Amino acid sequence: MKTVLVSAVALIDVDGRVLLAQRPEGKSMAGLWEFPGGKVEPGETPEAALIRELDEELGIGTWQSCLAPLTFASHSYADFHLLMPLFACRKWEGVPRSREGQALKWVAARDLAAYPMPEADVPLVPILRDWL
Repeated sequence: MKTVLVSAVALIDVDGRVLLAQRPEGKSMAGLWEFPGGKVEPGETPEAALIRELDEELGIGTWQSCLAPLTFASHSYADFHLLMPLFACRKWEGVPRSREGQALKWVAARDLAAYPMPEADVPLVPILRDWL
């Protein structure tokens, strides 16, 4: 089974809310909510992938020094195994805006479990909630 490396981030605003993005129609797992991020390209670090993905998906910029490793997910789907480090980020430039058709929502940590998520993301919620 192929292992896919995806890097994700919990963007945390000044009120302690976390940004979730909803997977758009036409993509696998459409309608589910997830932490922003994406696949790590060959030769790229997870941090560099996040900096690139945040610019592409949300139009914001951040720095490696602002990405704090928090936890990770390791989950087997039917056709691949996902390994996903989750970083926390409290500092960025710009205002997150959907650039790829995904809905965005700032969610209080205590309410994250109310949002349907991909199976790999679900165990990250209590860790993030307890950390915040």
